[in-house]
Amino acid sequence: MIFFLRIQCLLKQTDGSNMKEIILASGSPRRKELLEQIGIDFTVIPATREEYITSTIPREVVEELSLQKAKEVASLPPFVGSSDIVIGSDTLVALSGRIMGKPKDKKDAFAMLKALQGNTHTVYTGVTFIVTSIVPQIITFSEAAKVSMYKMSDAEIRAYIATGEPMDKAGSYGIQGRCAAFISRIEGEYNTIVGLPIAHVYQVLKTLL
Repeated sequence: MIFFLRIQCLLKQTDGSNMKEIILASGSPRRKELLEQIGIDFTVIPATREEYITSTIPREVVEELSLQKAKEVASLPPFVGSSDIVIGSDTLVALSGRIMGKPKDKKDAFAMLKALQGNTHTVYTGVTFIVTSIVPQIITFSEAAKVSMYKMSDAEIRAYIATGEPMDKAGSYGIQGRCAAFISRIEGEYNTIVGLPIAHVYQVLKTLL
């Protein structure tokens, strides 16, 4: 069963007509919070199909996965031909060309954090908009930000993993959570690292509403 999560609306069309429905094809609480932060009224319908990739280039991977998620939800019967807006997004971490998604288990989380500590990596977030008209309009883009981390001892890594925070996050860490204690520098938009480059998202939405 699909559960619809309704959020109070603040963003209105300037002509006073009914706003197109905005659907977030992601269950990420971080993306939800970022859309709420800028006053967007939206519905959450997470994409659930197994993801697949055809590229090994991080920017291409996040764009491809964001497109898959948006297409899955846009193809649901209530939205086909409805002219609503579906937003798909995906985030990954890349260190020296090695792509890191969400950890499979605690051992995987430890290996990721062990590699990231004391180094600089890049976080990529891809976003796809689909306007679900008879001929769908598709816009895909990605943003990147660099993150440098202080060194972490094995004990610090294990203590962080024990909080459970790393287990649903790309690269096994949340910059907005307890791992903030180990972030020495960022280059780029902070929200790209959190999971949605919200300013860019808003600028695109303005052209679609």
